Amino acid sequence: MPLTTNLRVVLHQTQGADNLGALARLSANFGVGELWLSDTHLPDLSAARPMAVHSGHVLDALVSVPTLEAALEDVVFAMGTTSRTQLRGMPTLSPEAAVALLARQSARGKVALVLGGERRGMSDEELALCQQALVIPTRPEQPSMNLAQAGAVLIYLCSRADAPEVRPPEAQGAPLRLLQALDGWMKQVFLEVDFLNPRGPEPILAEMRHALTRAELTAREAQLWLSAFRHLARRLVTPTAPPEP
Repeated sequence: MPLTTNLRVVLHQTQGADNLGALARLSANFGVGELWLSDTHLPDLSAARPMAVHSGHVLDALVSVPTLEAALEDVVFAMGTTSRTQLRGMPTLSPEAAVALLARQSARGKVALVLGGERRGMSDEELALCQQALVIPTRPEQPSMNLAQAGAVLIYLCSRADAPEVRPPEAQGAPLRLLQALDGWMKQVFLEVDFLNPRGPEPILAEMRHALTRAELTAREAQLWLSAFRHLARRLVTPTAPPEP
């Protein structure tokens, strides 16, 4: 089956109704499973309909949530997008390599492709909510792309990628809400034992986060790691509990 069947496209902080309409049309063109908005800056979604030719059903099914965390909490893998080739603690992939990785991860459950807002794209903090990032290579004198144009490139590639069948429920991957909770407890414990530099914990934490991503934890495995770090925190610190999954 095509990757798009199990793909959620997340538009984060989108401001342009034309871009939303164009992305809705692209979703219909190539069979994207879900189109979501997070922290949208669009006061009137109906303004997107003129661009969403024959795609009103996509806008009708649109899901809007207040935060990027909420948009990603139930997916097993998220791919962020950026025009920056150098990111702190996160390597970037080509579109082709990113789509191949999304296709492989989709065997574990729902995956997400996150497109940042028109003005500033995705910040380091927002990209840190994703396990990987991609860059569409462009000429250096014009490094950024219009949101809908970038979406067209990536969604087309996703539509061409074959995804393996989704694994049985007992083997499905850990949802990001579990991994984000685990990340919070790991940071707390590692700071307490002086493993991380309190002035700049993110680079090392990001490397460890990516190691866990490569392990492709199941939901049960992530829950076991989470429980272990909770127990460690109780022995080591008086915890300020990270958000529960």
